[in-house]
Amino acid sequence: MTCYLHLQVVFTLETYGVKNIVGIPFGYRGFFEKGLKEMPLSRGIVENINLAGGSFLGVSRGGAKTSEIVDSIQARRIDMLFVLGGNGTHAGANAIHDECRKRKLKVSVVAVPKTIDNDIPLMDKTFGFDTAVEEAQRAINSAYIEARSAYHGIGLVKLMGRSSGFIAMHASLSSGQVDVCLIPEVPFTLDGEYGVLQHLEHLLKTKGFCVVCVAEAAGQELLQNSGATDASGNVILSDIGVHMQQKIKMHFKGIGVHADVKYIDPTYMVRACRANASDAILCTVLGQNAVHAAFAGFSGITSCICNTHYVYLPITEVITAPKRVNPNSRMLHRCLTSTGQPDFR
Repeated sequence: MTCYLHLQVVFTLETYGVKNIVGIPFGYRGFFEKGLKEMPLSRGIVENINLAGGSFLGVSRGGAKTSEIVDSIQARRIDMLFVLGGNGTHAGANAIHDECRKRKLKVSVVAVPKTIDNDIPLMDKTFGFDTAVEEAQRAINSAYIEARSAYHGIGLVKLMGRSSGFIAMHASLSSGQVDVCLIPEVPFTLDGEYGVLQHLEHLLKTKGFCVVCVAEAAGQELLQNSGATDASGNVILSDIGVHMQQKIKMHFKGIGVHADVKYIDPTYMVRACRANASDAILCTVLGQNAVHAAFAGFSGITSCICNTHYVYLPITEVITAPKRVNPNSRMLHRCLTSTGQPDFR
């Protein structure tokens, strides 16, 4: 989906008359990894990349020290840097901005929020979220069809959301096929009188099948955590989807009730698809505005939509903590009304 941003940034830079535009491959890694060469960009090169999903320049996690990245920026004589990504990418952009100011370099660092998790504070939504919700519905619909077609079928879908449950909540609400939606912001228990498993028993008795949607960060307190981190320093989550699949099978086997569990993990299908029309329009505006900001002399800011207005926000204000679903929000209550699920706490 990031291809749309590449396209709009390049188009707008050329409109300003910029002749030398390059792309840094594989994120911050492209500044220091030997063998990774910058890619010349122009309208002719990028004009059709929006027809594909993923990222034209590639992505990676982790990176070198900020000083090494700025050394590379200085050596390449870059004076405008456009950084596309989520919370960690924004934090990196802010560090680069601070180091450039420290060295008194005339470099404008402008970020564009691109994350399907929609977990950056102060923003109505981030680029990629609408597409992710739409694609997630396909997985939910498949789980619904499989569960409905089987005797005592249980469709279980795990969706992305390493710190928040926005994708799971919106996909469940929009599909109308989900009976249980579990997100990290709302604790739940699996066992016991008011647990999820007891409710699944009720659903099989009353309607014969059910669909469960769970965000990847949900229920981590129920699992053993290794404490390991990835290259970006994020805690590696335990797999709640596989855990629930096993618990459901064991529970119904233990009570002597047949249950046919259909588990779907569409993680990379959701991430890799082409942006839909809504995201494409959002991306167009954010990408163009990012270039306008750089030419206006701004740095250390991100181009986003806030309270329905396209604005610039200081990066420092959006990297304080991930945005999370408000457990008392109307949208979550709408989702719970749609699923009809009880309080599992």
